Amino acid sequence: MTTTTVKQKNSVRSQILFWSALIAVFFYFVSLIHGILLPFVMGILAAYFLDPAATRLLAALKCSRSVAAAIITIAFFVIVILLCILLVPLISHQLFNLLHDLPTYISNLQVDYGYTIDDFVSRLNPEQTGAIKEAMSHFSGTLAGLLGRIASDILRSGRELLDILSLFFITPIVVFYLLRDWDKLVAKFRDLLPRKHKKVILEQLQAIDKTLSDFIRGQTNVCLIMASYYSLMLYLAGVNFAVGLGIMTGCLLFIPFVGFATCFALTMLVALFQFGLHPHLLFPAAVYLTGMTLEGSILTPRLVGHEVNLHPVWIIFGMLSGATLFGLVGVLISVPVTSVIGVLARFATEQYTKSAIYLNK
Repeated sequence: MTTTTVKQKNSVRSQILFWSALIAVFFYFVSLIHGILLPFVMGILAAYFLDPAATRLLAALKCSRSVAAAIITIAFFVIVILLCILLVPLISHQLFNLLHDLPTYISNLQVDYGYTIDDFVSRLNPEQTGAIKEAMSHFSGTLAGLLGRIASDILRSGRELLDILSLFFITPIVVFYLLRDWDKLVAKFRDLLPRKHKKVILEQLQAIDKTLSDFIRGQTNVCLIMASYYSLMLYLAGVNFAVGLGIMTGCLLFIPFVGFATCFALTMLVALFQFGLHPHLLFPAAVYLTGMTLEGSILTPRLVGHEVNLHPVWIIFGMLSGATLFGLVGVLISVPVTSVIGVLARFATEQYTKSAIYLNK
């Protein structure tokens, strides 16, 4: 083995150790301070989302970057605040009404279908009846324990409440400064890249940026359109709490399959409470079937695109992992992180298929 080969291997080993240690320290540091990261993560995501608009405004008005950043930041948060003022009271009112009317719905179902249920139970033998009662008792106990833990978490969530309130004060400041200095930060980051691998790293960063921007911006537009669609169509179908159910469905479309299935089941349950076993149940079912077709066949291919290469199962896994590790902050960063890992995994696979290990050389 020549001296040059030994030096190259030592250099590669040193780089691997350096970057592995840097990544480990970064994640350890994030785990220590994740409780204060929410407004900063929201600010970074918002700035990334709004940077193209700031760039276009800068070119259109021929103004300074600071002025463009200030206009975009103020406009964005004014829109967010107006949406909160309009939608939060409406959704909370509908949720309150749902909880208030729930005993009535259950009572109506018992009146309408009580004889059918009693007839079914009377045909069961004592062992089957006991098994059903035991299962229901176990389910009730599990549900009560879950609700108790949720209530306990809410009572202990004073710090999380402060984190949420800090969104209104810290996040706009973070967004403004990031938008103002975005180009400088990007240029500084490029200057710090290792010279030898700078071209390859920039190519992968461009791939990550395209994947991430196409998914976030496209999926956000899909969610807004579908939230409007479900709210309007469920309202026309006569379903109670249509606006709340529609907005929740649109928002949860960020979680592939799981979000849609959850909202569909909840809507059909509300419709069942409202209409009973009536043909009118076909209307909300048709709304969701049409919405699923519209989203999958038209909106997602046009607004998100086929080149994103983020598999639905990978997105679900990333969101669940992020929620488990870092809570709400983990959910917010799960899509960017899974996008980065996906692009790097494809690059690593491509390099592996060209390597001597794969080619047996």
